[in-house]
Amino acid sequence: MSDTTALLKRAHELFPDEVVTSAHVRHLDLPLGAGRFALITLDNGFDHTKPTTFGPGSLAKLSEALDQVEREAAAGEIVAVGITGKPFIFAVGADLKGVEVLKEHSDALAIGKGGHDVFKRITALPVPSFTFYNGAAMGGGVEIGLHCTYRTVSTGVPAFSLPECFLGLVPGWGGCTILPNLIGPARAISVIIENSLSQNRQLKGKQVFDLGIADAIFAPADFLEQSLLWAATVLKGETVVERAEIDRGDAWDAAVAHGRAIADSKVHGAAPAAYRALDIIAAAKNGDHQQGFDAEDAALADLIMGGELRSGIYAFNLVQKRGKRPAGAPDKNLARPVNKVGVVGAGLMASQLALLFVRQLKVPVVLTDIDQERVDKGVGYVHSEIDKLLGKGRINQDTANRFKGLVTGSLDKAAAFGDADFVIEAVFEEMGVKQTVFADVEAVVSPTCILATNTSSLSVTEMASKLEHPERVVGFHFFNPVAVLPLLEIVRGESTDDASLATAFGVSKKLKKTAVLVKDAPAFVVNRILTRFMGEIQHVIDEGTPISTVEKGVEPLGLPMSPIELIELVGPAIALHVSETLHTAFPERFGVSENLGRIVKAGKRGFYTWASGQQEIDPEVAALLQVGDVVLTPEQVLDRALTAVAQEIALMLDEGVVAEAQDIDLCLITGAGWPFHLGGITPYLDRSGVSERVNGKPFLAQGVASVPA
Repeated sequence: MSDTTALLKRAHELFPDEVVTSAHVRHLDLPLGAGRFALITLDNGFDHTKPTTFGPGSLAKLSEALDQVEREAAAGEIVAVGITGKPFIFAVGADLKGVEVLKEHSDALAIGKGGHDVFKRITALPVPSFTFYNGAAMGGGVEIGLHCTYRTVSTGVPAFSLPECFLGLVPGWGGCTILPNLIGPARAISVIIENSLSQNRQLKGKQVFDLGIADAIFAPADFLEQSLLWAATVLKGETVVERAEIDRGDAWDAAVAHGRAIADSKVHGAAPAAYRALDIIAAAKNGDHQQGFDAEDAALADLIMGGELRSGIYAFNLVQKRGKRPAGAPDKNLARPVNKVGVVGAGLMASQLALLFVRQLKVPVVLTDIDQERVDKGVGYVHSEIDKLLGKGRINQDTANRFKGLVTGSLDKAAAFGDADFVIEAVFEEMGVKQTVFADVEAVVSPTCILATNTSSLSVTEMASKLEHPERVVGFHFFNPVAVLPLLEIVRGESTDDASLATAFGVSKKLKKTAVLVKDAPAFVVNRILTRFMGEIQHVIDEGTPISTVEKGVEPLGLPMSPIELIELVGPAIALHVSETLHTAFPERFGVSENLGRIVKAGKRGFYTWASGQQEIDPEVAALLQVGDVVLTPEQVLDRALTAVAQEIALMLDEGVVAEAQDIDLCLITGAGWPFHLGGITPYLDRSGVSERVNGKPFLAQGVASVPA
């Protein structure tokens, strides 16, 4: 038994539930009389909804296929070898379920080394090798192709990436070593670091070709035929693939330095994966592939046994699995059909909602407001956004015309909502206003029409309390910008019945949102946690700590924006209103900053100004602030903020605001952009010891977002 076979056998024993990918070998005669060709097709036996992955059993199957083509090549029976995937899918990398079960560093090392040992056999074949990227390719799926002599890509490839740093890994089967030597370090760092840390940005087929990763590009309809014809021209010498010479001088070092700046801006040193990848890319300058592969093995093993990767996988599973099967949602068969939607209000949020509903549900959507000018402005906004989609080629003219025809406005609520199945309000965040709106709507809608509120902090139960049928009222809280952030907090009031709730979840699914069931508690999940976090930050500023120190203190969290920038995005007036709401509910923990009140009264948008062309504290705001003389260090600022958040999350779980800590993390990842590499917030609080110190126990069991015991 070879070392590779033994490694893979041991790894497969650790992961008996692997969905094994087969490597089918078939032979064909190339066009132009170029000779006999062996084509390996990667296929796990399922359709495109279950993408092909590489676990130890899959690598063993590939190794067996390579045994066969090696013999055939040595005997002169074939002139080349090709690798492609099943329809729509090439391969999407290592099977992360296998990574989750690893407990020993040596086993993690075996996974990295086993992959390298198999992939290196492709490079060592005595005949040229070709990869035909026919569909989605990620991670190890990209890397297997890098080991081949030549590559083609389909224009129809929807997603191509090396996403490892996004999860807390490095591209560990050749990506960090081969890619910079193929397309240059600057382009490789764009793919490995920048795209990965930008919420796992994907490349399309054309971009793969433009970067130089693929040598030729063809349309999907006859992709394999054209790829084989192209391969024949290469083998016959009619096509010569020329690749740009790589600059191994100062440009390489400059690219790596730029990569470190990108990593710093994204994760602020809080997650190690990107930096390990950059170390390997830096060393790859010497062109020694084996040295690079050894470094990739070591990095993979270290990271697999680290908390950040386990948190990244945990976050990935939350979004891909829990987010699609919401905890506590009622039987979907109870949901009523929704064939028309009403929107009360025609301001910016209401107009964004109308656009989302018409795009995803493709049903009539009607907006109402207090005067015709507002209604016309709201409908006009939706129509203009549809025109933008048309201009970008996202929809065609027929679809644009249909969408515009479906979105209308009216001042007559009875005419607008009489036949609506779902009416959502998006008016001013004041209880009396919302109760009046719902009373007016209830008087004109059908008995089965759902009444939804987009409130961010007010009680759904109280809002429904004066209605004849409070059981049909449900919280339906979106996050801004509506088209970008996936989260939808679905709030069950005390009277909300299962049919109304099921309908809300059904609508959410059609809207392609990540729905989380939330108890009717002040500010629900995201706004309650962010307000506690922001409140502590504001309190620290009010006490006397400089804003620059506060900003530095929270950098290790790697948040998409600083708390000070977040206040500007949300708007000081809204931030103040939510803090007042929570102060009323929990006065002992949520304060109301007098300084924030002064900023709102002065009509300021936030703490910063860009008048000079760069970000700096607005001197007019600075003059408004009345602060104390308590100055904390950055470390103390972070500790104060995390202590407050850990306490609040524990209280929310005790109150049953959500089913489990996992729902808290899902909310923060999808509604507030909380970093994937942290796993949300609770794994970070557990890893840093804050959970234990504040609450006496971790939020998550060992092995949930950490290495199994």
